[in-house]
Parts: sequence; C-alpha cells; structure tokens
Amino acid sequence: MDVSLVKIALILIIYGEGKMQIGQYEFKKRIFLAPMAGITDQPFRRLCSQLGAGLTFSEMMSTNPDVWHTEKSRLRLAHHEEIGVNAVQIAGADPQEMAAAAKVNVEYGAEIIDINMGCPAKKVNKKMAGSALLREPELVAQILDAVVNAVDVPVTLKIRTGWDQENRNCLEIAKIAEKAGISALTIHGRTRDCLFNGEAEYESIKAVKQAVSIPIIANGDVTSAEKAKYVLDYTKADAVMIGRGSFGRPWLFKEVKDFLENGRSSNSSLDEKCELMLKHIEDLHQFYGEEKGYRIARKHVGWYVEQLAPNSNFKRTFNALESTKEQLLALEDFVKSIR
Repeated sequence: MDVSLVKIALILIIYGEGKMQIGQYEFKKRIFLAPMAGITDQPFRRLCSQLGAGLTFSEMMSTNPDVWHTEKSRLRLAHHEEIGVNAVQIAGADPQEMAAAAKVNVEYGAEIIDINMGCPAKKVNKKMAGSALLREPELVAQILDAVVNAVDVPVTLKIRTGWDQENRNCLEIAKIAEKAGISALTIHGRTRDCLFNGEAEYESIKAVKQAVSIPIIANGDVTSAEKAKYVLDYTKADAVMIGRGSFGRPWLFKEVKDFLENGRSSNSSLDEKCELMLKHIEDLHQFYGEEKGYRIARKHVGWYVEQLAPNSNFKRTFNALESTKEQLLALEDFVKSIR
C-alpha cells in the first residue's frame, strides 16, 4: 500500500474517529471557538459552527446581578439552534454570586457554563476576576464548588498556565478543578503576565493532561491546520481552541477540520472567503439593527481586509461609512476590485 495512504488512514483513526465528552454532550469535531468579549456574538458563533467549530462559547458575562437583564446581556446570550450546544462563559470573584449567575444563565438556556479564570484584562483583574483568581487557589476551589453544585449542566473552566513565569500553578488549579467536578478544562499556554505576547508554551498543558483525568482543551496560537495538529499531537489534549487566529479568518475552522479528518490541507478560495465575509456582515446588520450593526461591523471588516487585501486602503474608507446600506454597497465594490 502507498505510504501516503497509510499515513492518511492513521490520521483518520486518530482524529476522524476521535470524540470528546463534556458531561452528557459528545463532540466529534474537536475544534472549539474561544469565548472572546466583543467577538463571539451570535452571528460569529453561528458562522464558525457552520464552518467546522464543534463547540463555541459566548462572550464573557459578568456575574454582577445589575447587568443580568440588560439589552447588552440579552444580545450576548442570544443563541441559535444552528450553533449547537449553548455554552455561556461567566466571570466574577464571589462564589455565591457566581453560583447565582450560573443558575440565571441556565434558566436563559445555557447548556454548559464556562468559568473565566484566564482573562488578563486589568479592569477584570482589579475585581479579582479572570486570571487574578489564579493567585488564590482556595478561592478558586470555593467558586468551582459553588457553581458546580448550583446547576445541573456541565461546568467547564478556562485558565492560563499561571500568574507569571515564577508562579505557574496550572497543575495545582487543574487538580482543584478535577476534585470539584469540572467537566473540562481549557488552558491558554501563557501566564497572565504574558498577556498575548511571545509564543504560547504547550509543555504545561501537556503536563496537566498527564496528571488529571478530566478532558483538556489546548488554547493559544492555533493559527493554522498544521499548528492545530501539532498542538494535539504534542499535548495529547482532547481538543484545541481557536481564539485570535479566527479574526477575519472564520474559514480556519474548515481548514483545520478537513486537515484533521483526511490529512490534507484545503485552502478556501478567494471567492469563498469573500462570500463568507459578505454573509457575516449581513448577519451582523440583521442581528444588531441599523443603530449598532454598522459600528460592530467595522472591526470585523478590518480583520477581513487584512487577510484578503493587506495593502488596501479600504479599511479607512469603510470606517467612515455610517449606514448599513453604504457598508454593504462598499463591500460589494471591494470584493469586485480584488477578485
């Protein structure tokens, strides 16, 4: 038999038949979309799901009860049946408030609750939330116990490898999570101190995977199909999570999915990418309405332009437009100019 065919067959055995379990939910596509504030709204999650993301997470929801029933929260929690399992991320520092927020989100339709202990933003860390919690293992245990006991849906956790280079404690946190009944753990391969600088390190993720029995999701710098396979191979993680690599590149999920399933790269054509961009922006306008849609579309179009025509001045032109109609017409002209 041809050696290349044997290689493809082995990949199919390893990845094509691979499954991941989070509570009662089974995921055959082990490529997840990371929760990102201001990014992973319903239109983007829906698009990534259609392209191959097995699970997508909502934008981070505050556990402050004052914001639970606001219009902003309603939009963040909006779900669609095409997205699949409804996973909602919450952030906070008070165990009882976190538990109450988890209950409210389940009442609103959340099927998985994800706890944020990885966000490096100063405004989040100042409230002792996000990655700041990694400095308080006892409080981590209290929060995890409170949330897991408050709801009947799977609870997952997202962390970094530690607070800084001298204080990598992801293994300690992972064991606390396992004891608390956390259903899956996502690890971003950077410390809080690293922010998003430098390269993600996967050694810590690999060590955690070897030490605990709960599913591990590897996150950080997954920007290509080949990188996704490398991270899975090296860390032995149960799934990979893509964050910033998807900015202006939702087709990355399809490329990763195809590569893991058949061992071959499948680059999307320029026409396919342009159609996906147009569909995404139209969905954004429809979801948010005229007043908000054109503002939110600007950042996404900026990322798309960087991928499709990096030397173009179109981004500046587009950002000056202030209506849905103007934006869509301009996008159509832009697409014609680069095809």
